[in-house]
Amino acid sequence: MMRLVDSHSHFDAAEFDADRAAAHARALAAGVDTQIVPAVDAAGWPKLKAVCAQLPGLHPAYGLHPMYLDAHRPEHLQELRDWIERERPVAVGECGLDYFVEELDPARQQHYFDGQLALAAEFDLPVIVHARRAVDAVIAAIRRFPGLRGVVHSFSGSAEQAAQLHRLGFLLGIGGPVTHERAKRLRGVVAIVPLEQLLLETDSPDQPGASQRGQRNEPAYLTEVLDTVATLRGLSHEALAEATTANAERLFGLPREG
Repeated sequence: MMRLVDSHSHFDAAEFDADRAAAHARALAAGVDTQIVPAVDAAGWPKLKAVCAQLPGLHPAYGLHPMYLDAHRPEHLQELRDWIERERPVAVGECGLDYFVEELDPARQQHYFDGQLALAAEFDLPVIVHARRAVDAVIAAIRRFPGLRGVVHSFSGSAEQAAQLHRLGFLLGIGGPVTHERAKRLRGVVAIVPLEQLLLETDSPDQPGASQRGQRNEPAYLTEVLDTVATLRGLSHEALAEATTANAERLFGLPREG
């Protein structure tokens, strides 16, 4: 059976509290046996840890998401360092920059992003990066920390930005947006980037694919992303699943199965 990794799932979110076990079972039935679950704020780290401990195949990442800027405090970076040192997560994140939401102060975002990039470098961990209308600024920040690796999740940039990220050791997370026919630029990029740069993701419960428009997204729906990307690249589902699973295992240091 095909094995798939959902490289970005907020499976600890309240939207799953009522049926998390059932949603996990649906994911397993669809071949999604592994999920990377990134944090958004310090208050959520304990629940995230508990959810990942309760269900097999869930791997936590701890970080401070730029869209939750109002919840972050300077001391949270030191607390994050303590969590990383103690818990040994598979990645630092979700972190990054969001220039789409105007009220999010860019300088404060940059402070927390740089702090988390430094922690990733210190602990030799990959970073899970949010880059909305901020890909160039994210690339500039990554360049200040040579040797980093990670993924820009929900990538929406250009082919040239994708190539810059590839040279810096960064993968691209591709999810629900690629399933929408209007996403012409994204589809064009996904069709041509190196296969070893691609990860599949859902961003559950957000960013549903075209067939679930307006509904809660969940990891089982990763198969729609797989179908679209395989078609764009002229690959079989099996070949794409094998490649993207190997990419995720390599980036996040996951145990290889089978």
